[in-house]
Amino acid sequence: MKKQMYFFRKFYLVIPLLLFASCAHRSGHGKRLADENRYKIQQNANVKKIQQDIDPNTIIRDQPNRRISQRHHRMDGAEIFKRFNEAVFMVVTSDGEAVYQGSGFFIGEDGLAVSNYHVFQNTGIGLEAIKLAGDNHIYKVSHIYVKDEEHDFILFRVACKNRIYLPIAEEQPQVGDKVFAIGSPRGLENTFSSGEVSQWRDQYLMQISALIDHGSSGGALVNEYGEVVGITSGTFAEGSQANLNYAWSIDVIKPYL
Repeated sequence: MKKQMYFFRKFYLVIPLLLFASCAHRSGHGKRLADENRYKIQQNANVKKIQQDIDPNTIIRDQPNRRISQRHHRMDGAEIFKRFNEAVFMVVTSDGEAVYQGSGFFIGEDGLAVSNYHVFQNTGIGLEAIKLAGDNHIYKVSHIYVKDEEHDFILFRVACKNRIYLPIAEEQPQVGDKVFAIGSPRGLENTFSSGEVSQWRDQYLMQISALIDHGSSGGALVNEYGEVVGITSGTFAEGSQANLNYAWSIDVIKPYL
């Protein structure tokens, strides 16, 4: 209990340090080299680690987070950010000693959210802190539904009442389609960038040119219609100037909604 209380008292003092110590690309804990993670999905295709803990008293499938068509209205980057900035949040986790930082986003009301699994991997339950855009309160994770190490996502609920969330895209974007990334690279809360889908490297793994960095892991990748199409996750080449970044398709979470 003392560690947890100390952690939250120091939360705002820690934020400046996150500019230098955010989650690494794949932006996980410590500075993992991207080469160790390159095409991990292909290398470990036969290894599938999924843990489910569906609360029978909490209905996910009835959440109004899918089949909300935005296709009648194509938006520019400024409108995307204005409408959906508050759907994305900063995540701070700890193993009791070190502090790590990533991102996450809401896909439904009442705190239903998604992030990368590696943002929470090997960290202490109850040591996480969720910082919402424009809100100085610290929120907690109230329930974890699915943890998937293979596709690097975690589906959970934040103990808050959110109004803004991202509808889930029905279709995968095509190579060349415009995409927008919102996350907290290096602890810089809700940074916005834009780019294109550069290529699909696997059924669920897309290469993107939108700029992301350490701490962007778990952030939202959004199409021109305001639909989330992916989870920003890392880079194929650490230190490269070619923006060889990647995101997991949002399709990986659909079987659980």
